[in-house]
Amino acid sequence: MKLNGKKIIVFVANDYEDLEAWYPILRLKEAGAEVTVVASDNVEGMNCKSKHGYEIAVEEKAANIETKNFDGAVIPGGWAPDTLRQCKNTLRIVKELMENEKLVASICHGGWVLASADVIKYKKLTSTSAIKDDMKHAGADWVDEEVVVDDNLITSRKPADLPAFMTEIIKALS
Repeated sequence: MKLNGKKIIVFVANDYEDLEAWYPILRLKEAGAEVTVVASDNVEGMNCKSKHGYEIAVEEKAANIETKNFDGAVIPGGWAPDTLRQCKNTLRIVKELMENEKLVASICHGGWVLASADVIKYKKLTSTSAIKDDMKHAGADWVDEEVVVDDNLITSRKPADLPAFMTEIIKALS
């Protein structure tokens, strides 16, 4: 398979957007990648519930992650990014992946994590329009497009963009 040997983090916290977590998890696994579901350290327990009540098992907390062991990360949206961005280890992971030119992919409100990790200055990206001002204030060149690729950063706006988002992620990891 295309992504055999690739190891990817998918971040979660309570109130994650169902499709924006599960679609990448399933597509990456289908392509042969090993996916690790990671919660920020400030999440209690080892399960998170989505906006619609679907539970996902957490495999690791951010404090236990060494980025040298991973090829990239996906940051789903929903309200979970507000929790994720308050965790210093989540921000460390995102910053280290960006600095090492490994994949960082964010959709919808996931851009909040990028802004808090201080990794989007001068980057062209997209997100849900609800946080476009946050992206601009963090120094990004925000555009309203289905998917945006800027070096190792891949961003999309909403669940309807997932097919294009995942196409670019898989292409970048291949």
